[in-house]
Amino acid sequence: MKTLSNTELTTFCSQFSLILRSGISSLEGLSIMLEDTPEGDGTVLLKGMIATMEETGSLYEALITSKVFPPYLCSMVQIGEQSGRLDDVMASLSEHYHREEEMARNIKSAVTYPLVMLGMMMVVIFVLIVKVLPVFNEVFRQLGTGLTGISGTILSLGNTISRYAALLVILAVLLATVFLYFAFTAKGRHQIGSFARSFFLTKNLMEKIACSRFASGMYLSLSSGLDTDQSLEMVSRLVEHPVIQAKIKQIQELILEGTSFADAVTKSSIFSGIYTRMVSIGYKTGSMDDVMKQISVQYDEEIDARMTDLVAKLEPTLVAILSIVVGLILLSVMLPLMGIMSNIR
Repeated sequence: MKTLSNTELTTFCSQFSLILRSGISSLEGLSIMLEDTPEGDGTVLLKGMIATMEETGSLYEALITSKVFPPYLCSMVQIGEQSGRLDDVMASLSEHYHREEEMARNIKSAVTYPLVMLGMMMVVIFVLIVKVLPVFNEVFRQLGTGLTGISGTILSLGNTISRYAALLVILAVLLATVFLYFAFTAKGRHQIGSFARSFFLTKNLMEKIACSRFASGMYLSLSSGLDTDQSLEMVSRLVEHPVIQAKIKQIQELILEGTSFADAVTKSSIFSGIYTRMVSIGYKTGSMDDVMKQISVQYDEEIDARMTDLVAKLEPTLVAILSIVVGLILLSVMLPLMGIMSNIR
């Protein structure tokens, strides 16, 4: 079985938290969930987890054995079992993966729209070159001339495309395969993420996403009863951005040297000025988990606003490019045609 999606993790953690807060044991809770799950992979998963729990008595062992839960979730569940706060940990995990899913959905929407627009542009231009221009060329021939200049070059391109249509179909299939690879495989998504982290238009956005995950992970770890050192160690496994990972490591090293957590965060520059001051206040008042949650929420709002703004700028830009390209193609044909018609008169 493949690793569960963020939506499935959110549902599982939310239901389990509700079960535990109702005074039902973990083993009995899994049995209740099994009763409500239709036949399929879900029942196989729950039956395996129940069997493991009957042997070990540990939900953590059941999660590890199933091999479909992320290591971060498994580690947090182990901490929840040891501290006796598994219900709170499950509720926090549900909220955490809900935010992860919302962020992933927003990123997917922001990427999908420009790709659809680009696809439409290519189809329109393709139809103009392959279908429309040959009609105009035939009209020009009947008038004793032919397409020349830019329009002639574009017509030659269209003829070439028609001649090698089979190769173009194969190329389109290959491109679709590459797209599916990057969209639906873990390795492909990792490669896309690496590109986005270095691309100048998305570099800043990816850093904000990593900072949001750092703050969210710190909130979850701190609210589960871990100290700052343990929380940093846990969150370092959650964040994949190399720059933010380096800053987390710097914070850990500064703390080992005797620097307070708030000062270490300030020196590492992992957050911007206002968030750094929030961390300092949270450290002094003992409400670091709440502050981290608020920082994560604020970063999520910034990310949503940034992606909305990006899409808002891309839409008119792509429409303008399409209009210009189509206009140039049509003008390259219509202007000579108008000249010929005026000479006939």
